[in-house]
Amino acid sequence: MGELTVLLDRLNRGDQKAFDELVPLVYQELRSRAAFCLSGKGNGTLDATALVHEAFLKLVGHDPSWDNSRHFYNAAAEVMRQILVSHARARGALKRGGSLARVELNDVPAQVGDDPADREALDAALQELRKADERRYRVVMLRYFAGLTDAEVARSLGVSEKTVRRDWVTAKLFLREKMPDAGG
Repeated sequence: MGELTVLLDRLNRGDQKAFDELVPLVYQELRSRAAFCLSGKGNGTLDATALVHEAFLKLVGHDPSWDNSRHFYNAAAEVMRQILVSHARARGALKRGGSLARVELNDVPAQVGDDPADREALDAALQELRKADERRYRVVMLRYFAGLTDAEVARSLGVSEKTVRRDWVTAKLFLREKMPDAGG
């Protein structure tokens, strides 16, 4: 068993010192994955550090029980997705621009996926994908939200890289069909 799996096992058995050892072990990896999720998406006050901190709070806020490192990172990817969607909804809820200043259209750089409605549409489409095909949903979660490579996704899911690539293409087509008006 790897060091992370041993720590998770200790944490599952109630060893609180294991959490203190877990944080530095996974923090940089989770921060890298969070930065990947946020890259180029203009999230205002949400940055990779804030996303990881909020994810940690949610991950350990309830009685955590992870079987192994794969289970932990899958849970982290799911929590990060939920936080991004929640953050997008909150930003979209500001009526008439809230405290935003008026900016001329010429001054606004084009940003793909910055619209909170896009994030909500993506969340709804992902939920439909999950119901339709759990494995393809996992491929999207691990590639897009966790930033894993095809090889890492394949190992995590116990399938070939070719299957991962095929699932990725099919999942993207499914998502585009479910959210044709999204800006990303």
